[in-house]
Amino acid sequence: MNIAIDGPAGAGKSTVAQMVAERLGHVYIDTGAMYRALAWAVDHHGIPVEDEAAVATLLGESTIALKRTEQGQIVLWNDQDITTEIRTPRVSQYASIVASYPLVREQMLHLQRAMASDGNVVMDGRDIGTHVLPDADVKIFLTASIEERAGRRMAELQQKGISADLESLKQEIAERDKRDSERKAAPLRQAEDAHLIDTTGLGLSQVVDRVMQICKQTGEQDS
Repeated sequence: MNIAIDGPAGAGKSTVAQMVAERLGHVYIDTGAMYRALAWAVDHHGIPVEDEAAVATLLGESTIALKRTEQGQIVLWNDQDITTEIRTPRVSQYASIVASYPLVREQMLHLQRAMASDGNVVMDGRDIGTHVLPDADVKIFLTASIEERAGRRMAELQQKGISADLESLKQEIAERDKRDSERKAAPLRQAEDAHLIDTTGLGLSQVVDRVMQICKQTGEQDS
């Protein structure tokens, strides 16, 4: 069973997907982390983020790996662990920009489909159910209010010792929603056969339980 979890920034996709994968014994593939890794590398190497061709060339000449460890999943760029570095507001902003480039998305598409080719994966992102894995057995679309998503993001940053302003985060999330939804290449949208879950006011365990229930019902229908 392949499971696709989509939704806007800060809806809780990564955390929910990781927990669902652990419960099912599936492989977790964080596509957002892959775009963040590229964004970090663009910034790290001083490449103009507006230069699509240069960004795509950098990706083509590099490797991105997601590796499970006892401490959780880590993100590797050319074998360098950048798990912490990719979670800054600057990288978040860059990630949304590089993710809008068709040349980049085409390369990422092949990488992500290769990762899911053996089956039994939980993959989260913006276009998994609509574009990357359109034949996924279960499709989930997570959403939440901008206020809730900004609050979660602020708490996450503060926990890591990174200062943040709530109003600025709200503005960044609103801008990212607009950019993700209006981009020409695989825009953010809910797949017609996806289950919508609004996570506003819900605890993490409640959301995970709902996803697990949907997976169970799908498995029963297919058996």
